[in-house]
Amino acid sequence: MKKNIEHFPRKAVLTPQQKLAQLMDQHEAVHLNELFEMEQDRFTKYCVGCDDLVFDFSKQRINASILDALVELAEEKQLKQWIDTLFSKNKINYTEQREAMHWALRLPENDKTYPELAAQVGEQLDRMYDLVNKIHAGQYRGATGEVIQDVVNIGVGGSDLGPLMVSHALSDFKVKTAKPLNIRFVSTMDGSQLSDMLHQLRPETTLFIVSSKSFGTIDTLSNAHTARKWLEKALGREKAVLNSHFIGVSTKSEKMTEWGIHPDKQLLLWDWVGGRYSLWSCIGLPIALTIGVEGFKAFLDGAHNIDQHFQTTEFSQNLPVLMGLIGVWNTNYLKLNTHAVLPYDGRLKYFTSYLQQLEMESNGKSTQRNGHKVEHNTCPIVWGEVGPNAQHAFYQLLHQGTHSVSCDFIAPIKRYNANHFTYAKTADTLIDQHLLALSNCLAQSRLLAFGNQVLNPEELEQLPAYKQYEGNQPSTTMLLKELSPRTMGKLIALYEHKVFVQSVIWDINPFDQWGVEKGKEIANELLPILNGQTAEVTHLDASTQGLIEFLLEKTDG
Repeated sequence: MKKNIEHFPRKAVLTPQQKLAQLMDQHEAVHLNELFEMEQDRFTKYCVGCDDLVFDFSKQRINASILDALVELAEEKQLKQWIDTLFSKNKINYTEQREAMHWALRLPENDKTYPELAAQVGEQLDRMYDLVNKIHAGQYRGATGEVIQDVVNIGVGGSDLGPLMVSHALSDFKVKTAKPLNIRFVSTMDGSQLSDMLHQLRPETTLFIVSSKSFGTIDTLSNAHTARKWLEKALGREKAVLNSHFIGVSTKSEKMTEWGIHPDKQLLLWDWVGGRYSLWSCIGLPIALTIGVEGFKAFLDGAHNIDQHFQTTEFSQNLPVLMGLIGVWNTNYLKLNTHAVLPYDGRLKYFTSYLQQLEMESNGKSTQRNGHKVEHNTCPIVWGEVGPNAQHAFYQLLHQGTHSVSCDFIAPIKRYNANHFTYAKTADTLIDQHLLALSNCLAQSRLLAFGNQVLNPEELEQLPAYKQYEGNQPSTTMLLKELSPRTMGKLIALYEHKVFVQSVIWDINPFDQWGVEKGKEIANELLPILNGQTAEVTHLDASTQGLIEFLLEKTDG
């Protein structure tokens, strides 16, 4: 007689989220020391290489079961289909009905998949390269015929952070020019940066780049207006001054023309390029002026290499996917609300600031694609500093504080060589300094992970509590062969795609920033009150009314 299988209880099939919740309950109290004891080969199992960089996530609080469940979650969320949608002409930014095709900015010139798009991008890049070559050769001159020697980039947000960060990071690759060329950056709307800078510059030899996607950003235009007045006062109001001393980068050619920038000095963007993703475009003109045309092409090529890796590599070996999924595990399951980025190279001074915009402006959202509120945390608070400086600032909190924090450690393997300096002995001492930085990088991640276990057992017995370390702070270590235009491009693209992976898991749109826009609108409503054009304040809250009254009294006084 056949048994009726319906009488046997069926084992419930768990969703990836349920599996991860169970695994979190099982492993929440498991220390990294125990994980390394259970898996002696953790580094081999949880380390992935991609050409000239290594990604070690063995010090993350995960195991094979957790990683498998995270990959399953990505599959359930149809990550592969979303990646295909990103690398297409579909309007993935649905709230603004736009594509998000920053990847197209680094397509090869002979791309076969999107030849028209590659040609369109290439046309603007070629125009930028022509300007770069002329400036480097000393052929670009100001209104008085003198060679341009100072270039000031005026922008804010993505039009400032990206170019500033990369130009500083790749300062070792600065090209030789006919005359010394200085690249400077201005972003603050209060004019403090520009005021200090103008005292150091000569109008005859200064060129301004006005970078604004909309060419309507008040921060940027206020600085540009001041720069124009400074030039006109020194050199006159002739059109030659505007023609020779301003380059514009924007989607709005008509607005640039109306402002006074000659069409020959206009470089164009497209609506499908988000501001924080725009450094690969002509917004990157300061980068190209720093590292040259060939350096900029290598920068783009490095990013394109990661684009291909992201599209074609299985999730378990896919660097941006792993970065994103580990971040989801830390944020949603281990409940780590902050993430520190700690580069051990002074050239990456502005990298964390850049990532703050990239990650928090992209994924700092609480509304899902279906319009419902999210039921979990999304983007953690991103913070950090150059590691050696941070060790003397907030590492105390990381090691012995009450907050759990996830960390990214980033360092180049090679730093100095004799070619950097006239005297080889100088290079030798600086190489020793770089080894000192690397040893600190490895030591800090080790102590954060393992705590007291890294101490001498005999010493530990006599140590008071205030000299002991709990450890179990998860971290990832990323080592670059060297910090070059190509590896810098790869590093940025990795974080771009990490952000996208997390947006898919959290079901949010990473390509709009409505929270940013509304603040600007309200500021524009208050400005007429402060400058005396209107006195109507009754519609404002009591706090704002009181502050305005105080400001006006002090201003009048």
